[in-house]
Amino acid sequence: MRLRFASRAVLGIGLAVALCGAAGYSLTAAITGGLAALLALFTVTDPTVRGQATTTAFLPVVGLPVLTLAAVLHDVPVARDLAFLAVVGAGVYARRWGPRGHSLGVFGFMAYFSAQFLHTVPGQLPELCAAVLLSLVASSVVRFGVWCYERRFAAPMAVALPAGGTGLGRVTTRQAVQATLGAGFALAVGQVLSDQRWYWAVGATWWVFVATTSRGEAVVRGFRRFLGTVLGIGVGFAVAVPLHHEPVVAAVVVALSVFGIFYTAAVSYTWMMLAVTVMASMLYGLLGVLDTGLLMLRVAETAVGALGAALAVLFVLPVTTHSVTEAWVERALRCVHTCTAEAAARLAGSEDVDPHQRVVELEAILGRVRLSLAPLVHPLNLMKARKRRALQVLALLDDCAREVRGLTSVAADPEASHDIRLAAACWRVEAAVEALTDAPAVGRDLRLDTATATEPTGVEPVLAHLHALERALLELAVPLRRAGRVPAGA
Repeated sequence: MRLRFASRAVLGIGLAVALCGAAGYSLTAAITGGLAALLALFTVTDPTVRGQATTTAFLPVVGLPVLTLAAVLHDVPVARDLAFLAVVGAGVYARRWGPRGHSLGVFGFMAYFSAQFLHTVPGQLPELCAAVLLSLVASSVVRFGVWCYERRFAAPMAVALPAGGTGLGRVTTRQAVQATLGAGFALAVGQVLSDQRWYWAVGATWWVFVATTSRGEAVVRGFRRFLGTVLGIGVGFAVAVPLHHEPVVAAVVVALSVFGIFYTAAVSYTWMMLAVTVMASMLYGLLGVLDTGLLMLRVAETAVGALGAALAVLFVLPVTTHSVTEAWVERALRCVHTCTAEAAARLAGSEDVDPHQRVVELEAILGRVRLSLAPLVHPLNLMKARKRRALQVLALLDDCAREVRGLTSVAADPEASHDIRLAAACWRVEAAVEALTDAPAVGRDLRLDTATATEPTGVEPVLAHLHALERALLELAVPLRRAGRVPAGA
């Protein structure tokens, strides 16, 4: 899936840039269009093709006014900076509306960022807007026509944040405040380092907040962003600096970088940032401004941006790793409950449920659980007990997912239908999940009946999935209870 995801991105972005060139647009416009195509293919993560098409159609509605605003304020530094901070806050706050809000927020931010990157002025707007529209059409032709498929894996950002609270009690509101203040710090210090490339620091702060929720996640992501940038600068010295004068070689390197961004995004933020940095270095080479000093400045600005994000998440309305993990683990367990209930209904003869779709949802939620627990399982975490519990929770949730997948396959088998033993086992699993997720009274015994969690003898192998699922839930009660609250997770 990642191979298809990355290959389709190269095809879609390549077509967009080629059409911009064929239309006679400038290099600046081609880069703007290519970036728009990249963002459309990368950030639009609605679970259905129809939803993806709708979100893609809204991208220029948000992006073009922001691009226009950035161009108009280009020569008014104070207004330009204040508007940038407003775009940062609004972009993060938009995450409260799920994947679509996230996509539109990212596109709006990057429209403003790219205007700083390319020093856009009002006279360039007609060409740039046309390039954006043409590129979105080109990438959509590839995505929804030439190579259409529904993504069966989802980056963590594709799962909506748990709602919870109002005002500053809502995670997205707190993060919007954090991102705005962190970006303000990055903007001020970044301009001290460079009055031309200060926006790199703001960009580094912004991207730390994308797909993160807690302070632990943000700090880890900031570290990985800095590490990926440093590694990418090393590759840039070896590749971009000596080869950026060769157009064909530069195009190949950019294409490989795009492939790397999409291929590694779901598994390694560090490697993705390496690819982003190599691509940015080559684009600066094509624009004729690349030198070793510029690459070193990017490292410094990235460090400032990561520091701004870290200070904001640690000291401004902090969202603890514990509270976020608690919400995602509970959501994963409730998804296990739903999967099991739908499988039981299917076994009872119902044709109106599709537990397979719930399995897809569970996989996405587990990706988000792994992200929320990343600070606790990071090699630099010195709290060994919490790390051990977090690893145990991850392992047991993976066990649950594996058994749910097996159970779903069994439920799809017509020969397994109407088996009262399977239905009864499903009901026991539902009760186990309820025991783990409901707020327990003081002294409540959360142990399951061990008789139901033992391996059955003399029954069909298909029952093994349910009994293994029961055992995993029984074992989960231990690390979750030690965490202080049953649904806490770490």
